[in-house]
Amino acid sequence: MGGTAGTGAKSEARRRGSWIAGMVAVGLLGAASQARAEAPIKSPQDAACRNEARAKVFVTPDPNGIGLYALGRQIYMTCMARPQRQAKHRRR
Repeated sequence: MGGTAGTGAKSEARRRGSWIAGMVAVGLLGAASQARAEAPIKSPQDAACRNEARAKVFVTPDPNGIGLYALGRQIYMTCMARPQRQAKHRRR
């Protein structure tokens, strides 16, 4: 029984260490992705399409192997070509 208490502490430390390493990796990737400058947002449609591309880029299949950046751009351009719905104005 004494061996399981020590194993739990080691397991917890290992889990915490891998979590920290994961967060460092995410931070480095985030910093690297910020190095690429994006053009300023020009319209509400532009902002909506950027958000849609960010949301879909990791779940959209990439059978041609074009890469995440090209896939995101493809999603964005498809969204921008789509006619946008007009905002509903509330009557008072």
